[in-house]
Amino acid sequence: MAHNDVPGRAEILALAEVVGEPSITIYTPTEYASANDAEINHTAFGNQVRDALDSVADEADRAAFEEQFDTLLEDAEFWRYQSRTLAVFVSRTRLRTYRLPNRLPARTFTGDRYYIKPILRAVTFPQSAIVLALAEGSVRVVEVSADRPADEISVPGLPTDAASYAGKAELTDRAAIRRVQGDEGRKLRLRQYARAVDRELRSVLGARGIPLILAAAEPTSSIYRSVATYEDLLDEGIDGNPEHVTDDVLAEKSRHVLDDYYKTLVAGYAELFDLRTSQGRTQTELSDLGRSATYGQIDTLFVDIDSIVDGTVDPDDGTVLLGDDSSAYGVIDEIARRTLLSSGRVLALRGDEVPNGPPASAVLRYAP
Repeated sequence: MAHNDVPGRAEILALAEVVGEPSITIYTPTEYASANDAEINHTAFGNQVRDALDSVADEADRAAFEEQFDTLLEDAEFWRYQSRTLAVFVSRTRLRTYRLPNRLPARTFTGDRYYIKPILRAVTFPQSAIVLALAEGSVRVVEVSADRPADEISVPGLPTDAASYAGKAELTDRAAIRRVQGDEGRKLRLRQYARAVDRELRSVLGARGIPLILAAAEPTSSIYRSVATYEDLLDEGIDGNPEHVTDDVLAEKSRHVLDDYYKTLVAGYAELFDLRTSQGRTQTELSDLGRSATYGQIDTLFVDIDSIVDGTVDPDDGTVLLGDDSSAYGVIDEIARRTLLSSGRVLALRGDEVPNGPPASAVLRYAP
């Protein structure tokens, strides 16, 4: 089973705030399908650690990094549970790890700040979802991701079925509830049941931001949607009674729902960019983006997660200087970092998904 721990906004901001101190960032593609995967992942990461340490000139810094990495490399339990990519951010005094459901290429960076652009992909497109399989006679919650088996989640306090939650032998029980019975009574009990399911599910989902896909037949589907409070419940669901549908089939269907959802998001980004372009509120040149990010003018930044442009961005006026000298770092990543710290939104996309094309473009808060 894969284990995901995608960073929340506060954690990403904490990474973005690190600047001016020796730092190492490592992204390692990981596997989890066989007993040998822990050793394979451990070896691949260890090789990247060795390469990173070789690039650290200061002996005191290198010793501090080694101590941080040794703690992780010797944690056998940690290596047993991975997802599709391991992201590790290390300073002289702290090590942060995130197991991501997205497949990202192997990368190793050393410098005076973290390389955070790739991890933003996991926030932009989680590649995972929670499926709520809801019927009058049963309810179950299933976690799915891009390429691993479905995994049913235990939710404490979750009702088992509508009738028992209502304290009845069956929903067609003719006893009145506040003088409401028949079809009206049945719908009222279903609504109470759906509200209880939503309440208990929120206790598990919290504000995770992971998409929720509803698998249900009518009228249960409409009733649940009328009381649902989780903001990331997708409009598209899986139609039909899920009681006799296996978790793996639900997972397969949910991936099609996620694909449609992501295509809709990308199309929406393009439409937004076109609209703001007509209003004079977009930029595509790195020189413009550097200044706008520095002065907090970017509302939404679109970046190509695979593009790396070496250079620097002036800390005061945002002037972009391209080059690969010893002080250079990822210009696009730095623009993203400054956008995040000024409460802007950063969307990590594939090259063909970036409005106006890679490496980056932006929607401004107001016309310059």
